[in-house]
Amino acid sequence: MPRPQRYASRPGSRDESHVKNNDTLRRLRHALDLSDHDMLRLFAAGGRELQQSELRTLLVKPGGASFSACGDGQLGAFLDGLIADLRGAREGAPPPPDYDAEGLGNNAVLKKLRIAMEFHEADMLETFLAGEQALSVHELNALFRKPGNKHFRPCSDALLRSFLKGLAVRLRD
Repeated sequence: MPRPQRYASRPGSRDESHVKNNDTLRRLRHALDLSDHDMLRLFAAGGRELQQSELRTLLVKPGGASFSACGDGQLGAFLDGLIADLRGAREGAPPPPDYDAEGLGNNAVLKKLRIAMEFHEADMLETFLAGEQALSVHELNALFRKPGNKHFRPCSDALLRSFLKGLAVRLRD
């Protein structure tokens, strides 16, 4: 009998994915205590120039008058800029986006954050625990496997939110 996928993502449309991207961006802004200027600089470092007015529309909660959905390319550029800012820019041409036609998944977001923050296994587990989500080492490692691997587990929206909450707790306290 096949085992149920404990961390399966909820089904949703591309629009839900973009709303999730906006939420991720807002949570990262809070966790890292970033100003508008800092965020614009990170977008630029990731290869996306934004105006302050465009940034403001990405940070508005869904249903707001000036809400604009954050695409996978925008969130990917922000995360790439965060990596470049915290770890130093790569020499040569920037790497191509590491997401496929299905978009930037939660696993890729988690991986980019792990790289940017230079977190090791213990740091990741501590961050999840601070976000009120206990994971074993095996569960954590399954999140970073390639999708074709039999031990791969998709990172759910709730699990990503737990990590971002834990990141805010660890960095802001």
